[in-house]
Amino acid sequence: METVRVVSGAELGGAGLPSGRPVLVLVGGADGMPADDVDWLERVLRDLVPLLEQHRAVVVDGGTDVGVMRAVGRARAAAGGRFPLVGVIVEALAGQAETEPNHTHLVLVPGSAWGDEVAWLAEVASVVAGPRPSLTVLANGGAVAFDDAEQSLRLDRPLVVLRGTGRTADAIAGGADERSATLAGSPLTAVLDAEELRAHVEGVFSARPGGAG
Repeated sequence: METVRVVSGAELGGAGLPSGRPVLVLVGGADGMPADDVDWLERVLRDLVPLLEQHRAVVVDGGTDVGVMRAVGRARAAAGGRFPLVGVIVEALAGQAETEPNHTHLVLVPGSAWGDEVAWLAEVASVVAGPRPSLTVLANGGAVAFDDAEQSLRLDRPLVVLRGTGRTADAIAGGADERSATLAGSPLTAVLDAEELRAHVEGVFSARPGGAG
């Protein structure tokens, strides 16, 4: 696993990360996501691995060995994936949680609390993608997942909310409150069932340069 430390966004371009490749940003549940749901999401994401390989895509997430990050790391390993898997973690907190071992790159960023990585994670995805398409997929999630979703839309990055995965994702899917309804109502947001995910990702990754993403 390659590890880099950055203190400014300007350093990301020289951090040795993959570049000019489609990006899937995965956010949502961490240690609050039930183990059975992590196992289910792993199976869903396993189905995406051939597509990620076909498009030479990169996945960017929070890097720790819990929740959605554990699911995608294990999905990559189980399906024999070789795509770069980039985790973004607040350096001051890196010792408080295990890093998911199937990640290929770890970016340590400034901050003092969980959630301080939100803007950094989104920026890493932008640097890696460059002019290529990108999208954010949100499954489950706590309070920080709302920030991740808002940051994605702020950067004009399409957002997929996986309906039925619990907590934040289901709040947004159901327009449970004003914040959720605003996110769900964005023209960049798609609320999908798991079986619709692969086709949607394929559509985004196949978009012409300058299109959505």
